[in-house]
Amino acid sequence: MQISRRLLGGGLVGLGLASAASAQTKKTAPAGVNAPLFKQTLDKARRSVAPYLKQRPDVPVPKDAGGGYTHERHKDNYRLIREAGMLYAFTGERPYADLVRDVLFAYGNLYPTLPPHPVEAAPQKGKLFWQSLNDAVWLVEAIQGYAEVRGALTAAERKRIEDTVFRPMCQFSMVDSAKTFERIHNHATWAVAGVGMAGYVIGEPAYVKAALLGLKGDGKTGFLRQLDELFSPDGYYTEGPYYQRYALQPFEVFAGYIERYDPARKIFDYRDGMLVKAVYALIDLSYDGKFFPLNDAIVEKGIDSPELIQALAIVYARNNDPQLLSVSTAQGTVAFTREGAKVAADIAAGKSKPFAYRSQAFRDGAKGDEGAVAVIRAGKGARAQALVFKATAQGMGHGHFDRLSYIFYDAGREVVTDYGAARYLNVEAKKGGRYLAENETWAKQSIAHNTLVVDETSQFAADVDIAQPQPTAFLGFTAKDGIQLASARLDKAYGDVTVWRAVMVVERPELGRPVVIDLFRARGQAAHRYDLPLHYRGVFLDSSTRFKANTRALAPLGAKNGYQHLWLKAETAVPAGPQRLSWFNRDRFYSLNYDAPGVSKAFLTELGANDPDDNLRPERAVILRADGVRDFNSVSVLEAYGDYNPAEESVRDIAPAVSGVRLHQEGANDLIVVTLKGGKTLAIGVNWDGSSGTVNVDGRAYRWTGAFGLTA
Repeated sequence: MQISRRLLGGGLVGLGLASAASAQTKKTAPAGVNAPLFKQTLDKARRSVAPYLKQRPDVPVPKDAGGGYTHERHKDNYRLIREAGMLYAFTGERPYADLVRDVLFAYGNLYPTLPPHPVEAAPQKGKLFWQSLNDAVWLVEAIQGYAEVRGALTAAERKRIEDTVFRPMCQFSMVDSAKTFERIHNHATWAVAGVGMAGYVIGEPAYVKAALLGLKGDGKTGFLRQLDELFSPDGYYTEGPYYQRYALQPFEVFAGYIERYDPARKIFDYRDGMLVKAVYALIDLSYDGKFFPLNDAIVEKGIDSPELIQALAIVYARNNDPQLLSVSTAQGTVAFTREGAKVAADIAAGKSKPFAYRSQAFRDGAKGDEGAVAVIRAGKGARAQALVFKATAQGMGHGHFDRLSYIFYDAGREVVTDYGAARYLNVEAKKGGRYLAENETWAKQSIAHNTLVVDETSQFAADVDIAQPQPTAFLGFTAKDGIQLASARLDKAYGDVTVWRAVMVVERPELGRPVVIDLFRARGQAAHRYDLPLHYRGVFLDSSTRFKANTRALAPLGAKNGYQHLWLKAETAVPAGPQRLSWFNRDRFYSLNYDAPGVSKAFLTELGANDPDDNLRPERAVILRADGVRDFNSVSVLEAYGDYNPAEESVRDIAPAVSGVRLHQEGANDLIVVTLKGGKTLAIGVNWDGSSGTVNVDGRAYRWTGAFGLTA
């Protein structure tokens, strides 16, 4: 079945397709081709492509899921097409154009004969790959290489390639995979980008219109609607940084084609420069080169991902911000594109400036009213810290049930951790590289995150359809008196229980170093079991109460909702009053002082129970439990300190600044009194209705103005 121009609304006024012929690649090498970083990229591409110049194209009949031979071969082939096309653009050497032609001829012989992929592993199958998403990625990559050589091919060669490869692939995306094409989702972003880019290159205005405005041409779906709905006004992508990274490439690359073929549209100005904001937001949502692993995320993924490398170059070519050059330097390479050559040239010219990472809140939701992610940064240099407070919307199907959770980084490492996704991407032995069963039974469950769990269940009963319409109430992010504070409220996640949380980083002369303060309160209408986990990286050292270890046999902490995966390693009774525990991570020490009225037990756990295929990483946690109580209250102070040098066998600066903490409450007011070594105190008040507050303790009135502040 062929999609007709009539079906898609006829001609394409204003899409600039008449300029397609004039947009053919010229063979003039762009500036920057000899800049060191770009020369490395070009030489690497030459080495990668060289073996294929002497052999017949390997285009196998699809058979395998992710990680298998045919899957990886077709991935390598789209990279080959793009790299060979770019090599022709930069060198003008004819064998590269011939290679692109020959590989596409081979696909033209195969593709029209293919049924849907034989692996039953996705709701929307592809043809070359097990899911249609990967077919769309193939199209986005391959059309870029073809665009560079199209002008060097004969009319007959172009017709053969376009009629047997690109038109059938676009038809498959728009007709056979129409359900995916019309979604507001990253899969659809790749689909519309591939179809739209192909439409520009081969001169099919109906394809471009469908890509921009949806199959009906009414703008209710398609690329522009995706830009409207998938990003917040601050450039935050609703599925989190990992999928923002993944979706960014088709957004930015397709935008580059729109600007090239239809500059009057001014796509990079659309929605207050959203395509530029999104790149900056993604960079800001990282620490020490790694993205914050929110939702379904591979924790190792960082700013050196190819998607961000290409997106950064596209944006830099348009705004020339020298801060982006330092990010590119940290990436260690540049995009193999004209924009990448410009980046390399300007780095070589010494134009780079450090990227100004800063504390900020990224609103979630198309209108910015569905919660936020707050990033609080403190410290400098090797001791720089970041606290990430997640108070967002659900994040669609890739979202985890972890609202009001936090992650903490110190000295270049994740200290209070988030598991991310249970997945070994493209490792065939691990379910073909797809999401593992433990992604549902562990990674998405609330107990897997640093947030409050009620009655051993997960937020919204771990049902995305219930959770998605329910936003988080982000109460604010502000700083004063050496305190940076973010707070939020979560309603309806646990029936009658409403939960508030405030996290803050305090940098005061009295402390001598930054500390993290975490304040929780929950109010219910009946008795509940409350569990507050803290997932940490390192080795447990000691605590104010002695844990009784299970040394002969282990049992899971619970039976379901993620608890079944936690080995109960040790437990202790928690007496009333301030408590402390500490752990050690490589060369740093961490102490957690806490006061949690109503908490009666603490557990030390390790991940790995009920995991017959050894899919889960053996990570540690401490869990505080309050049982049979209506309300929950807690405050903790997390402090990083010390310097352990195993080579010198020395330990320095091992005295923590904080010796204890107490929580006092009066109505909507919470008073945190931090006791420092030497007996001095630091008192911070928080008012949950946003007005000034007062708490009376032992005949003394502590007062502050506004939602929070130091007290007199």
